Amino acid sequence: MGLLSIIVPCYNEEAAVEAFYARTSAVCAKLPAVDVEYIFVDDGSADGTLAVLKALAGRDRRVRWLALSRNFGKEAALYAGLEHARGDWAAVMDADLQDPPELLPELLETVRGGGYDCAAVRRVDRRGEPPIRSWFARRFYQVINKMSKTEIVDGARDYRLMTRQMVDAVLRVTEYNRFSKGIFSWVGFRTKWVETVNAERAAGESKWSFFKLLVYALDGIIAFSTAPLAIASVLGLVFCVVSFVAIVFVIVRQILWGGSAFGWPSLVCIILFLAGVQLFCIGILGQYLSKTYLEVKGRPIYLLRESGGGDSGEKQA
Repeated sequence: MGLLSIIVPCYNEEAAVEAFYARTSAVCAKLPAVDVEYIFVDDGSADGTLAVLKALAGRDRRVRWLALSRNFGKEAALYAGLEHARGDWAAVMDADLQDPPELLPELLETVRGGGYDCAAVRRVDRRGEPPIRSWFARRFYQVINKMSKTEIVDGARDYRLMTRQMVDAVLRVTEYNRFSKGIFSWVGFRTKWVETVNAERAAGESKWSFFKLLVYALDGIIAFSTAPLAIASVLGLVFCVVSFVAIVFVIVRQILWGGSAFGWPSLVCIILFLAGVQLFCIGILGQYLSKTYLEVKGRPIYLLRESGGGDSGEKQA
């Protein structure tokens, strides 16, 4: 008998937790020769999510809960769950049931007997998503895979089942600015991708607005590629060359024909354009500098307010 830790980050998922637990428990009851523990991580929810988790822990000793001191974000909650997992394998799932629990037997079998260290899930379609979001999502995967040496599979979910060895490797990556899809790929190990169709949320609303997804995508590019810095450098070099050629051209034309060095509107447009390029490049540098600033502070990835459940009973952190 081995132990499977199921890690579930939760943020304002009061309406979905019970349904997730019931459906996942029904699947886990059929898993051969494996014990299960649930680790629910309450990421500073403002609703009754924590109360529901405590009630579940009171009914089922396999349920453990962690309550973070505030909302640190899904990446921090995921890390907290992995850090507290005791299993021989660890599965990461969303509480909204967009990660079908019915795939758990296949994922576990792949890792136990298929020679893989990780079985991960990817979506093969984006039905139900706004078209504009789907378009930008596909462009993001194309861009980051061209910029980064770390491959990130299009449609990859955080939903995956990993061996203890891979979990320990992920936990060794202690950077503050986390992009788990990239980290899972960066640590390596043999991964098999299991395809699934897009599923609707069981309850509640998505916490990911278009703007949050855009920021998250930019964080991923900055975390796993220095290509934007190279692009800024190339742009600077190109415009220096273009400016030099333009100056030579204006001087030669003035000498040959005279009175040709006018055109203030075009000059203003050129100045504004070059100023925009400079600000764009400075912005890229600023993003990398800000990430470096946050890293060198050495702040913890998350802070635990309280935890309980399982065999430990409720306790204050």
